[in-house]
Amino acid sequence: MPKSYRRSIILNTRAGAVKTPFFMPVATRGAVKGLIPEQVAATGAKVLLSNTYHLHINPGEKVIKQLGGLHQFSHWDGPILTDSGGFQVFSLAKIRKITEEGVKFKNLASGQEVLITPEKSMRIQFDLGSDVIMAFDDLTGLSARERQRTNEAVQRTHRWLERCIAEFKELTKDLKESERPLLFGIVQGGLDKTLRRQSLEFVQSQSVDGVAIGGLAVGEARSDMYDILKYLAPLYDPKRIRYLMGVGEPKDMRVAIEFGIDVFDCVLPTRGGRHGSVWITGDKKLNLSSAVFAKDSGPIDKKCDCYTCKTGYSRALLRHLFKVNDPLAGTLASIHNLRYLNRLCEEYR
Repeated sequence: MPKSYRRSIILNTRAGAVKTPFFMPVATRGAVKGLIPEQVAATGAKVLLSNTYHLHINPGEKVIKQLGGLHQFSHWDGPILTDSGGFQVFSLAKIRKITEEGVKFKNLASGQEVLITPEKSMRIQFDLGSDVIMAFDDLTGLSARERQRTNEAVQRTHRWLERCIAEFKELTKDLKESERPLLFGIVQGGLDKTLRRQSLEFVQSQSVDGVAIGGLAVGEARSDMYDILKYLAPLYDPKRIRYLMGVGEPKDMRVAIEFGIDVFDCVLPTRGGRHGSVWITGDKKLNLSSAVFAKDSGPIDKKCDCYTCKTGYSRALLRHLFKVNDPLAGTLASIHNLRYLNRLCEEYR
């Protein structure tokens, strides 16, 4: 491992202070699938991530606002970060159209068009009651067609950031500093180091509270992701939080922390958990659905202090529950995985 840039600082939000590095479980539609908030908190999680696009589609930010905001709606007292909807520019590429104004998506449920602009993304997140609001960005993939527009997407992301900042300032102009949510800008540029540096310099020149690294973990080789993280490591503003979006493999998190990253999110621990995939000491991965565990009386990991392992749920029972499609299996495995990643972060703190 080359020179380490790892650190531990405090992220202060209006919903509380959190020490870095930390991992955010993904509660896309307001809840972590299969877990109640108390179970999520017991894994050591302090911050949740919810998705602007999906909550806008259903039930709608106005409904959530009327019900007291996302914290009350989801029964989560800690900080909440909301993705801007920018990831859907990538993940819903087949049903979206990008213009300078914003992105038009086709709502597959209703057939209607949904327009998300930088300004609208800010308003949605503000109405949701988010504590950390993400700027709306243009995220490119790795196909030849997408790579050809990387420079165009970076420049658009910068223009959209300026619009996000203007709208954010308007929305928060009457709030006290202690009442104001935070705003994070997003760095794009794919695997192009020149564009990455330009984007980082631009974002850090703006009035944002944190810097997110987007457009990685979208299918590139692990070595390519590490190369970009290494390149950016000495270029960060030491006063601002660095958030690596969409990364949740333990080995990737360890490398990223060494390169100065503070915050992570990913669906892997819960999505994988629901399908029997769990991490154990040494960042090894097990498939609990395997027949090899049919008579294994041991816990997932003898060295783990999560509820599932401490309570003594055996690999044999979990394997059985997965085989009979009992949702309890996914819940217990997800608890273990979230604790694994939170314990990893605690080690670096």
